[in-house]
Amino acid sequence: MKSRTLLILALPGILFPSQSRAEEAGSGHYLPGATASFIDVLPGRETLAYVNAFTYYNGSIGGNRTLEFGGNLALNINGTVYADTSILLYQTPWTFLGGRYAAAAAFPYVWMEVTGDVQRTGPLGGVQTVHQRDSANGIGDIQILPFMMGWTNGDLKFGTSLGIYTPTGDFEKGRLANIGKNFWTFEPGVNASWLSSKIGLELTAFAGFDISTKNDKTDYQSGDVFHLDGTVAEHLPLLGGFVGVGANAFYYQQITGDSGSGALLGSLEGHTVGVGPVVSYVTKLGQKNDLAFEVKWLPELNVEHRLKGDLVWVKLALSF
Repeated sequence: MKSRTLLILALPGILFPSQSRAEEAGSGHYLPGATASFIDVLPGRETLAYVNAFTYYNGSIGGNRTLEFGGNLALNINGTVYADTSILLYQTPWTFLGGRYAAAAAFPYVWMEVTGDVQRTGPLGGVQTVHQRDSANGIGDIQILPFMMGWTNGDLKFGTSLGIYTPTGDFEKGRLANIGKNFWTFEPGVNASWLSSKIGLELTAFAGFDISTKNDKTDYQSGDVFHLDGTVAEHLPLLGGFVGVGANAFYYQQITGDSGSGALLGSLEGHTVGVGPVVSYVTKLGQKNDLAFEVKWLPELNVEHRLKGDLVWVKLALSF
């Protein structure tokens, strides 16, 4: 089949709430489904690439279930997030053990609104519940990927990476809507993608492990997380390029509980599973440039201790 654009997409996790506290504010840096298909894999040649990724998330939870946000306990949370992330990637000509070295950085701009019933201690010592609506926008937590390696063996591509999420986004204790986490996250990961040049079948999987530092403003230590994302799709020729249609799924599991004096609800572990359709298109622009487009809808289906909602991704990638 014709050459396709294969790019790494490492979108920092935009900040949305969860059902019950599992990771501070119910979410970590990694957003489930962020890297899952052929468009997220290194190209296997010297390449400079630009990727734009737009993400929409909306979710809510009622039933008087309690969450922790910025050091406060809150009930009946509803959150909406829009994020637009610019990603710059360079895969170098340098090789090691047969693979090519690459590096990247991702810069998210986030808009978010969160509402909930916040529990506060009154002037006489009793607990009062106050409805609160917060909104925020700005540059979120920037992710750098100083180390990525990619190998190619026929139709099979596989690789490894180390991502570092930096606490560059704004965080204010006591606020529901924070576009930053105020802690670092280190994310080693591996990936593999088989895209048949004969029948167009794609099988892709990404796995990562997130380890975070403590939020010193709330004395909250989020637990470690394992996440797995995958895609099964069929790619067929169309209008001089290739269109892909398939399904994307994710599995996200917190494997250690939270700790610190700020973990007021104890040591819970978040979990979510989702699956939904994905459509892509890739074509050549001239001799060397590739253009790739992908859109997917990922509803969360099986959720514990996290907000339940829907994710929509739109990705556009150009390699030079």
